Amino acid sequence: MIIIKTKFKGVYLVKNKAFHDKRGYFKELIRENIINKKFPFHVMSYSRKNVLRGLHLQAKNSQAKFVTVVKGKIFDVAVDLRKKSKTYKKVFLSILSEKNSKSVFIPAGFAHGFLALNKENFIVYSCSHYRNEKSELTIRYNDKDLKIKWPRKRFILSEKDKNGISISEFEKKRK
Repeated sequence: MIIIKTKFKGVYLVKNKAFHDKRGYFKELIRENIINKKFPFHVMSYSRKNVLRGLHLQAKNSQAKFVTVVKGKIFDVAVDLRKKSKTYKKVFLSILSEKNSKSVFIPAGFAHGFLALNKENFIVYSCSHYRNEKSELTIRYNDKDLKIKWPRKRFILSEKDKNGISISEFEKKRK
């Protein structure tokens, strides 16, 4: 496992170690002793091509996340919502795929989302806290203040994601 620091404090890209042979491969996904974080909650999602999920966050008990693509390829987005951070309201972008064998660790205090780029995409999230449905918020994926340059123009969205709030609405709710 190789840890790659980013300009965002606490955000790391992780190049996972894979062991290939004629049968296929074995890949380490996460090592809590390297990330130095406990992950009691693990979930998986499947998304077809052009599905956009996010930008999601837990308003209370914000979750740190370790995101890995088991199959497929995604355009991954994390927005820093930590008020005192030097990168507050800045966007961290990465491509995660089965092929490039990268994962991302996103600390608590970020909104997270992704766009599925392949026909089939299986994503595993390891989270530092359990999901709390009453604490969930969605930031608008196309918020003008974030200026995210999505690699596609047409998306498949849930109603929840279509109706996300703006960053300015989020800041008002937070006070």
